[in-house]
Amino acid sequence: MKKVLILVTNHATLGDTDEANGTFAPELTHALHVMLDAGFEYDIASIDGGQAPLYGTDIEGDAVNAEVLANAEFQNRINNTIPVNQINVQDYDGIFYPGGFGLLSDLASNDVVAQLSAQHYEAGGVLAAVCHGPAGLLPITLSNGEKLLANKSVTGFTREEEVDYGTIDKIPFLLEESLARTAKQYSKVQPWGELVIEDERVITGQNPASAHGVGVALVKHLS
Repeated sequence: MKKVLILVTNHATLGDTDEANGTFAPELTHALHVMLDAGFEYDIASIDGGQAPLYGTDIEGDAVNAEVLANAEFQNRINNTIPVNQINVQDYDGIFYPGGFGLLSDLASNDVVAQLSAQHYEAGGVLAAVCHGPAGLLPITLSNGEKLLANKSVTGFTREEEVDYGTIDKIPFLLEESLARTAKQYSKVQPWGELVIEDERVITGQNPASAHGVGVALVKHLS
């Protein structure tokens, strides 16, 4: 039975604003739906543990999002996330970072989580992330001192999408710029189009439309 560790943010606002934020629910639920269909198990962890903030839980017409959010087991796990200092990363076959603006303020710069992910990757594990989730890959440094992304092709939420969404002046940093500076190659398609990039055991998706595809790619790598 394959098992995936899902890493979510504890940061409940958009940057330093008072706008409610956290993890964008559809990016978590659409990828998780694919994993559950494949028979995978999962845990949800955060830096501090406890209840993790979600937004996008009330999107009309998103049956997948509604189905997963209505699941009692999921609700128990998202409301009682495991503190990362209690995680044994050897228990997992893959790690998934869903997006949302919250993680730009914590997972994007947390060395403890980055070390766990580096350990997982160097033991043969798979890392997947979607939308702003690839920000969680930025601080990962391998045992040879190189950044994980230095030899990887990736994607992530674009500058144009930040402008469209009205968040360009509210975010702690521009993800596209940081990925382009850190990774071997950053690629994107037109705003809101689906793009999933697989570079060996690192899988990234550009935006919410790419969450399902990231889930499919992760399941493929682990099956």
